[in-house]
Amino acid sequence: MASANAAGEHRESFTRNSGFIFAAIGSAVGLGNIWRFPGVAYESGGGAFLIPYLVALLTAGIPVLFLDYAVGHRSRGTAPLSFRRIKKPAEVLGWFQTGLLFVIGVYYAAVIAWALSYFFFSFHQSWGDDPAAFFTGEYLKVGDPGVSTTIVGGVALPLIVVWLAVLAVLMLGVANGIEKVNVVFIPLLFVGFAGLVIRALTLPGAVDGLNALFTPQWAALKDLDVWIAAYSQIFFSLSIAFGIMIAYASFQRRKANMTSSGLVVAFANSSFEILAGIGVFSALGFLAYQQQVAVSDLEGLTGPILSFVTFPAVISEMPGAAFFGALFFGSLVIAGFTSLISLMIGVSSALQEKWGLSRTKAAVGVSVVCGLISVGLFSTTSGLIALDTVDMFANNVGVVSSAILMTIILIWVLRRGDMLRHHLNAVSTFKVGKIWLGLVGVVAPIFLTIMLVQKVRSVIDEGYEGYPTWYISIFGWGTIALIVVGAVALTLPSWKGRDEPDFLPWPPLPDGVRGAAPNPTEEALR
Repeated sequence: MASANAAGEHRESFTRNSGFIFAAIGSAVGLGNIWRFPGVAYESGGGAFLIPYLVALLTAGIPVLFLDYAVGHRSRGTAPLSFRRIKKPAEVLGWFQTGLLFVIGVYYAAVIAWALSYFFFSFHQSWGDDPAAFFTGEYLKVGDPGVSTTIVGGVALPLIVVWLAVLAVLMLGVANGIEKVNVVFIPLLFVGFAGLVIRALTLPGAVDGLNALFTPQWAALKDLDVWIAAYSQIFFSLSIAFGIMIAYASFQRRKANMTSSGLVVAFANSSFEILAGIGVFSALGFLAYQQQVAVSDLEGLTGPILSFVTFPAVISEMPGAAFFGALFFGSLVIAGFTSLISLMIGVSSALQEKWGLSRTKAAVGVSVVCGLISVGLFSTTSGLIALDTVDMFANNVGVVSSAILMTIILIWVLRRGDMLRHHLNAVSTFKVGKIWLGLVGVVAPIFLTIMLVQKVRSVIDEGYEGYPTWYISIFGWGTIALIVVGAVALTLPSWKGRDEPDFLPWPPLPDGVRGAAPNPTEEALR
């Protein structure tokens, strides 16, 4: 069933539950699964890290994912509209989350453009004998921290291609665009990456790499930083608490098994992370074998350097380098693109709902604005440094703050936790008990607050990557300030779109549940 908006269109929805699951997996499985998890696990206790990782998944990741699902599915809107329907003043939190989607999408596209370039580079190993010098020098032409106006054509061109692809998917909509892209791309990603992992396992030295990753360092479990790293990885990996899953859940059909779908998404995401860890460290073991050094002596074991410096070095040493290089960077493109469209649909649909725009107008407007900013800022000679700074602040300050605010406001300030719990249980076969309220209202915000305080103190005391203070102020703290100001500014105008005053959520909940609406009529569900 769908609602009508002010533009006279029916609210879009996924055609089947599997389409929603593939889309949610496509959002969760992104670049961080491949280049962040293996390095974090290696540096945080090896095999022992899997214990805090699993605890974080069960006590915070899945519970907050369920919270996102409940908000979006019951309120039938992207983050701004969903929070507004729960309590009008909460709309500003929805726009804060939408601002994060906008900012992250603008720079995330640049990384996909790099991967697209490297997909073609891999056929001839264009990076040569010095992948590090090629990446930062010949390809990105990295300069000093600053605001450069020198466009690097080799980055700008694939970046434009990425935004044209985003525009096409957004214009096609949820069922014909997002669902179909993910239904094709996600199985392709898993099969292709699994093939790459199998090949890596057969390389000389692969066992040494796996031993380096999975040998447990039990003493690490006594280190609070290891537990913080586990919670951090789960939050950044699952795409939770900043509007994506709220939007996707709002496009799910009313009669949908939300918690069971969430379990599939969460464990599929974690399975891919472990698969990535096996593949990455098998390949690193091979590289160490070729260089006659220990795995611990290798550099660039995480982040963009792993993907665009270390892995090209691995690929160059592999038999069939062109094929496996294309497979690796093709996997990066697919993983990144499915995540990017989940970011952009949250922005585009929020504007549709607030101002009653057509899907085409919203798609064109968002893609053009984001594309111009993306090309103008992140395809320049200062693009890598700007991207690194904005990414750190958007995720470690912005997303973590969003999650803290969301859990505290919904559970403690507005007291809507029980209402959202009853909604999940009313539509799902896997029921959540009252312990869920404790996990999202106590456990998650405690660990998130520790993460936030640690990161902010670190930046204040030590700076970030040696960048000038003025640069951190503009591209770091300035980014967060811009999102906050934008959230307030977007909350102030009156709604011209889907803010139906007679909206009634479904299904009806038991009497006495705080925040539950009266039983809806059939007309209200149309």
